[in-house]
Amino acid sequence: MKLTYAMTLLVSFIFASDQIPGPPQDHPIIFTGATIHTVSHGVLENAEILFDGGKIISVGHNLSAMYKIEKIDATGKHIFPGLISAGSTLGLQEIGAVRATRDYAEVGRINPNVRANVSYNPDSELIPISRSNGILLALSVPRSGRISGTSSLMMLDGWTWEDATLKHPVGLHLFWPSMKVPKKDKEKEDKTEKDSRLKSIQKIDDLIQESRAYLKLKESGSSSYKHDLRLEGMLPILTGEIPVFIHANEVQQIEAAVYWADRQNLEMVLVGGKDSWRTTTLLKEREIPVIYTQTHSTPMRRFENYDQAFTTPFQLYAAGVKFCISNSESTFQTPHI
Repeated sequence: MKLTYAMTLLVSFIFASDQIPGPPQDHPIIFTGATIHTVSHGVLENAEILFDGGKIISVGHNLSAMYKIEKIDATGKHIFPGLISAGSTLGLQEIGAVRATRDYAEVGRINPNVRANVSYNPDSELIPISRSNGILLALSVPRSGRISGTSSLMMLDGWTWEDATLKHPVGLHLFWPSMKVPKKDKEKEDKTEKDSRLKSIQKIDDLIQESRAYLKLKESGSSSYKHDLRLEGMLPILTGEIPVFIHANEVQQIEAAVYWADRQNLEMVLVGGKDSWRTTTLLKEREIPVIYTQTHSTPMRRFENYDQAFTTPFQLYAAGVKFCISNSESTFQTPHI
């Protein structure tokens, strides 16, 4: 009886385990006969791809004749580059209705010291689903308040958050306040909204000014310098180590954010960009890349085409604006980029 209980317990541990990361590659492997979709050289038919040490060593034809190593026949199969989810809460959220599983939000409106990677859960049940759809990397982004913290580029194959972290920090995330034009029949309400918006921007300006003063004090080696985690989180954007990712969709938001980044001499990446098709000239002139997250959204205005969300990426491409397509910043849409 004791043996039965012991075996039952052992089997339950096996089936309760999460997806186990793959072991390090210990010998070279060639896939042959595949249709390979490359990043810079188009589609290669009946081609071969060589892996060694967990990395792609070579892509082309007749590689198997050059290397006497293990071959895997991939005839009739398509091989694509691994996809990157350019902004989600994957690993930071498990069940939306359960607060204990939502690690993407912190208390307060200004949290530049927050790091996404330390809260990343490598045992999330959503990670294998994303990997099965070709998502190999994800930019995990904290989301709360005006400044939510720094994002981390995570590999979706790792035992711990340290093991899964490919790069940190990637960017500091700022959610720009709404810049909607006031309506005449709501003057009092609009004045309140305008004052609130100006106060929000002023708080950001004050934080930037305080952070610059803190950086000078730190570099001077002054005895009055005291370590401040919140201000330390601002330093990477001031030194140019990382850009500031500004989340904005309305045309007024985008323009205000761009001019603000110029005034503060900060490198900027636009996230969201629903109205980016209306600001392509500005984005091109300032060389601001866009992470477009609105392909599954409806038009913002009645006069816009029904397919505006789908044509915006082409308009960005035609204007010469660097961009990528991401999901709508939701954990559960990550596998469906």
